[in-house]
Amino acid sequence: MTDQPATVRPDRRAELAAGLARVRARIADACAAAGRDRAEVTMIAVTKTYPAGDVVALAGLGVTDVGENRDQEAAPKAAEVAAAGVAVRWHFIGQLQRNKARSVVRYADVVHSVDSVRLARALDAAASAGRDRPLDALVQVSIDGDPARGGALPDSADPDRGLGPVAEALAGAGGLRLAGLMAVAPLGWEPERAFARLAEVAARFRDRHPEATALSAGMSGDLEPAIEYGATHVRVGSALLGMRPTLR
Repeated sequence: MTDQPATVRPDRRAELAAGLARVRARIADACAAAGRDRAEVTMIAVTKTYPAGDVVALAGLGVTDVGENRDQEAAPKAAEVAAAGVAVRWHFIGQLQRNKARSVVRYADVVHSVDSVRLARALDAAASAGRDRPLDALVQVSIDGDPARGGALPDSADPDRGLGPVAEALAGAGGLRLAGLMAVAPLGWEPERAFARLAEVAARFRDRHPEATALSAGMSGDLEPAIEYGATHVRVGSALLGMRPTLR
């Protein structure tokens, strides 16, 4: 931590402003094409590998929602942003190990990646002990139903990984609030096919959980079809912040 944490160069702020303008225009155009109200779609700025200064600069440009996918990076970054006097809504969007639950609930406002009953229970215990209000949680759905990848399985009665059991575990948790669904388009699938499938799963899901209306889907390369098929949250990284440094 420096004496002046979370600073950003003027030229970097200009880059971020330009990227933000482009992404906002894409979202607005996609909403118009889908006949949707622009206010229905929240952009989450995915800042993994980028410094806290970028988060502070984005907040100054009107960004309210920020996403991270690794606790070891997110926890200190959230602390640095808070130390700069900036408040944003933190979304944890990556695969989450149960032993990280106690750390994540301290700074996250939303966890998008709950895909097992065991993880739901770990988050509930951590949130109940470490927060003064429920933590919003989304069930990550496996669109292609491949159990080898992350995501609850939509058409499975598996007591730990089935979508129904995971949703019920969240809905019944005192420290959590079931907020909706999240998904990533599988590799090799056209985005339209993936998000059409997700829309079908979401429609059935809302029949049982009508209050859980969030649908987190779409990233830099496929936010338009995600919005067409009902996404309420799009997770945008490279289109907003530029190409990421290579992770070591």
